[in-house]
Amino acid sequence: MTPAARVQAAIDLLDQMSSGRPAEQVLTTWGRTSRYAGSKDRAAVRDLVFDALRCWRSAAVQGGGESGRARMLGVLRLRGDDPETLFTGQGHAPAELSDAERGAGRAPTGNEALDLPDWLATRFRDSLGEAADETALALRSRADVFLRVNVLWGTVSQAMARLAQDGIIAAPHSLSPTALRVSEGARAIARSDAYLSGAVELQDAASQAVVDALPLRPGLSVLDYCAGGGGKALAMAARLAGGRVDAHDAAPQRMVDLPARADRAGADVRIVQKPRGSYDLVFCDVPCSGSGAWRRAPEGKWRLTQARLSELCAIQAGILDQAARLVAPGGCLAYATCSVLGEENAEQVRAFLARAPGWRIEMQRQFLPSDGGDGFFVAVFRMSDDTSPQL
Repeated sequence: MTPAARVQAAIDLLDQMSSGRPAEQVLTTWGRTSRYAGSKDRAAVRDLVFDALRCWRSAAVQGGGESGRARMLGVLRLRGDDPETLFTGQGHAPAELSDAERGAGRAPTGNEALDLPDWLATRFRDSLGEAADETALALRSRADVFLRVNVLWGTVSQAMARLAQDGIIAAPHSLSPTALRVSEGARAIARSDAYLSGAVELQDAASQAVVDALPLRPGLSVLDYCAGGGGKALAMAARLAGGRVDAHDAAPQRMVDLPARADRAGADVRIVQKPRGSYDLVFCDVPCSGSGAWRRAPEGKWRLTQARLSELCAIQAGILDQAARLVAPGGCLAYATCSVLGEENAEQVRAFLARAPGWRIEMQRQFLPSDGGDGFFVAVFRMSDDTSPQL
């Protein structure tokens, strides 16, 4: 495919997404049915689509409309590229620009330039203060690719050397002692020896830093209460020096690949459908807006509503209350989100402490893209030794 043909493919896919179809579904279907598109073509089209999703609002303003064609025109203008070189009408390229299209569009301003719905922009400012605009702008760009070095298999330097053998260049990152930032060869990770052998896992640096913040040590009993795909369960098992982590999720299908990943990593992770008893540490990486990770999943920004955010906050509070009952006296309850919104983070901490006597806060931290990774929040509560786990 030519660069212009890739732009036309992205235009068609964006129009499908505008009708409500999820981005991953649209891209997967296109990749399976477009036999003419090689792996580099599919990757390039995906990048164009996600660039448009990250800048959905500003691209529409700059392109002068809300169609896929207008938004791709806007993306090119935002980049400083000349659309005339791609909108040629030749072969599989987009049709030539009309005079109206050439004159349409303007520079985005205010919340348009931040690529936030107005109601969310208000939430960002309430939550982040002076860091709100910087954070919103950071979420418009592509995220770095990070790897977590599996210390059950080797050291950071050994992992870097193994990656280099497959043309993957990575360097340590300050957010976590196990984090590597990939600067070259990211698309080769999934077929590299280091990845296939379990020496490294794909995981954002701030996500790793969340696990680093947990009071983990060998011999503790640990439950990952909202395990999802299991990335943090694997990281916790590594920090326990091979100790076991029980993994649970309300949607067990999310953990379908976890046993194979744990076996590859040499980690002791056991899936439990109904956690019972009590644990020294219960970790809750709760469902959230995903606002800290919108660089990776940008359509979530545009699908989130105020009603859905309120629903998520209620779910988060319920999970905290349920998980607290599984903590042993003197144990810890950890709460995490990949959100930058106050009502999902610090406000949840205050509300839990207000309704749960006998608990105290030991630490809390907000990670922002300016720290180098995604936006994450983590808080650790500790129960008094003589307090019943029942709320």
